[in-house]
Amino acid sequence: MNSAKENPIGVFDSGLGGLTVLKEISKILPHEDVIYFGDTARVPYGPRSRETILKYTFQAINFLLTKNVKAIVIACNTATARALVEAQSVYDVPIIGVIKAGARAACKYTKNLKVGVIGTEGTIKSKAYNTEIQKIKKDVEVFAKACPLFVPITEEGWSNTDVAKLTAKRYLKELKDAEVDSIVLGCTHYPLLKRTIGEEVGEEIKLVNPARETAYELKDILVSEDMENDKNDEGSCEYYVSDINERFSSIAKEFLKKDIENPKLVQIHKFNKVRIDGFKEE
Repeated sequence: MNSAKENPIGVFDSGLGGLTVLKEISKILPHEDVIYFGDTARVPYGPRSRETILKYTFQAINFLLTKNVKAIVIACNTATARALVEAQSVYDVPIIGVIKAGARAACKYTKNLKVGVIGTEGTIKSKAYNTEIQKIKKDVEVFAKACPLFVPITEEGWSNTDVAKLTAKRYLKELKDAEVDSIVLGCTHYPLLKRTIGEEVGEEIKLVNPARETAYELKDILVSEDMENDKNDEGSCEYYVSDINERFSSIAKEFLKKDIENPKLVQIHKFNKVRIDGFKEE
């Protein structure tokens, strides 16, 4: 038997958002153990430089590798846009992001070939979704909108409040005016706002959550590499964070609909095993 089958999957995000990907992985790969790392001390990643995001991403991967993970999901659109290619070139373990999966789903759902993408400043500036969508379907017109306040709103646990509704109204007006028929939730925090966003844009606009497509992509990789866990028991999950956030457990419990272990603290800055071009390790 392939010994890697019983190793866990690593998932990381800048904070709480990656729990939306974890939730889908747990549905589609229910027998897999997962190590989740949320970089809660340094959220959000969106406004940060490419070099900083590279550093943070490599630190997270280095930490997850100490847990003997067999594959890693970068459950953060900003980190996927800015660091996925570099990470895949450095590490031997399979590493996937969330953008290609989201682009595929958007192309599948759009009927009028007008797709909206909402994300952090970093993701939108990278034009990663524009590039991937037009690789798949050249005639799709992409309307991208940075929504930087959505991340702190979800991290505060304010997803279904008047603050969230007013913010969504302001951000989403131009996408409604552009008559998009689908909107990619291009940040893993944003599915936590799905109800608020859906109420603002209406039922006629499809909200595309890349998390499910990412989980299917992960499953395909594990099957092709003969690494899918074939045990019958339900998989477990361990949670790690870079800063103890009292809201983490309560929001995670509400979203995942189950009790979770309290997250363990990681001194993430210590995991500088890989030097990145252009700056020094601390």
